[in-house]
Amino acid sequence: MLVSMDAEELATRWRERLDSWAIPPEILAKAPVDPWSHSPERFGTRTDRALAEPDDGPTMTRLSEGLPDKGTLLDVGSGPGASSLPLHARIGHLYAVDTSASMLEGLTARAEKLGVPVTTVVGRWPDVADRVPVADAAVAAHVVYNVPDLAAFLRALDGHTQGRVVLELPHRHPMSWMAPLWQHFHGVDRPVRPIAEDCVALAAALGFAVHVEEREAPLERFTSLEELAASVCRRVCLDPARAEEVAGTVVELGMWPMPRDRWVTIWWE
Repeated sequence: MLVSMDAEELATRWRERLDSWAIPPEILAKAPVDPWSHSPERFGTRTDRALAEPDDGPTMTRLSEGLPDKGTLLDVGSGPGASSLPLHARIGHLYAVDTSASMLEGLTARAEKLGVPVTTVVGRWPDVADRVPVADAAVAAHVVYNVPDLAAFLRALDGHTQGRVVLELPHRHPMSWMAPLWQHFHGVDRPVRPIAEDCVALAAALGFAVHVEEREAPLERFTSLEELAASVCRRVCLDPARAEEVAGTVVELGMWPMPRDRWVTIWWE
């Protein structure tokens, strides 16, 4: 594979831009809970909805096209399986990688009910790449904004796939929408990048023949203002007791109801 001379520079820029999302230490020190944590229950609900209402968007379409009947599928950053288990009728064996053991437990329980043979690996990709075989197809959905060394991540994903690789990510960093609240409560300006185009540029520079499709997200980010406020308290390092204040601020700033995200699908053979 030919690697463009600017791939290293693009990879460095991606890492530096992600690093700029670090929460100031003095604010992080006062956070009641880990602001970067994810709820297995919330992700589980999304997975169950994805199973009940299969999505016909570009990510599932391109992944289904690239997965042979009863083929092997690698899901990196799988969570409970929202981006792989909807294809359960086509999967011969699922290899799921995630840093959260509880998320993988949820995936395993759902896979067993669906009759999908599954092997789970707890760990961070590509550190655990040698623990999974080469698969027919691979998916990594809503993961890359958590990946500082994106070049190594993409190379390993491509190297462990003999067919199609599919990525899905929001057009902007998933925390970008809270920038006005960081400014309001902490006087902190949040970064603008990286964005999806930065991931596309790096994948192309690494020599992958990328295809890109974009659409409106099929799901609302939050089902209620109360759910949004609870999430903001965690992400913006505020006491949960301030949820009502947060909800009022969100309304005052014109942030509710929230517009849907733009989701980007990147794929290559």
